[in-house]
Amino acid sequence: MFSRLILKTCLIPPPSQITSYSTTSGAETVDLAYSSYENTSDENIKTPPVIILHGLLGSKNNWNSMSKAIHKTTGRKVISIDARNHGDSKHSSQHSYLHMAHDVMKLLKSLDITKVSLLGHSMGGRTAMVLSLLCSDLVSSMIVVDISPVKISPQIFSMINLLDAMAAVSIRSGIAMSKARKLADEQLKAITPDVNLRNFLLTNLVQTNTGSYTWRVNLPALKENFQQNISCFPASLKGLQYCGPTLFIGGSLSDFIGKKDLPAIQEYFPLAELKFVEGAGHWVHSQKPEKFLELVCGFLKDT
Repeated sequence: MFSRLILKTCLIPPPSQITSYSTTSGAETVDLAYSSYENTSDENIKTPPVIILHGLLGSKNNWNSMSKAIHKTTGRKVISIDARNHGDSKHSSQHSYLHMAHDVMKLLKSLDITKVSLLGHSMGGRTAMVLSLLCSDLVSSMIVVDISPVKISPQIFSMINLLDAMAAVSIRSGIAMSKARKLADEQLKAITPDVNLRNFLLTNLVQTNTGSYTWRVNLPALKENFQQNISCFPASLKGLQYCGPTLFIGGSLSDFIGKKDLPAIQEYFPLAELKFVEGAGHWVHSQKPEKFLELVCGFLKDT
């Protein structure tokens, strides 16, 4: 049957789609922006959509190519979401994994989606874990990329320095975006020599209607919540389990997750498997996209 890819982008759910949503934890939810990748045909319409949750300082845009590839390979609908305080989603002074999980629940309810496969990287991976533990009936399967519920990488604390460096960037109004990016890049070199990391950070640089430059991410909220709510997994969830199919993917060069973590991971996720991508660091999906896609689609095919 002939079909073609449709890309739908919603900055926030339109008012007609928003359903009032209260959480058992009392967590305040915000509206989330998302992009949806789907076909005009109804093929595979009964398979759960894949929900992609990006990492800290990322956005749905960073996953555009991979979202298309997953959709093309599996035939599944793919929805890539901007987390609160990121991308085109609403800002809030609150930023925790519980808040982010409830944001996703609210969005899925507004879209009348009752079953999903989750794919989350880093911060998004922990959000996926929390969502699966709180609402296991909603989750058909889960893929977590280079993050663990039981280990804190020393590297994660370097993010505080990056947040401070981004906040300190100064760019005059009215100049072209290309020049603004160059000036910001020069200032960020002092904190990191990694050009790929700097380019990743610069995806958050935007120009306002008045010609001034700012960051899309809510830096004050991320800095305020980093130590207590972002760097570690919620201790309040200990004892809960998600017993569905679960795949953890780590980069062999990353220390965010290790082979020794698996027994502790399986206390939360008894069916969890752990696989590593050789030669990849923390950003597995961008550093080794072909191998990453192979692992993801192979897992989704079986679940």
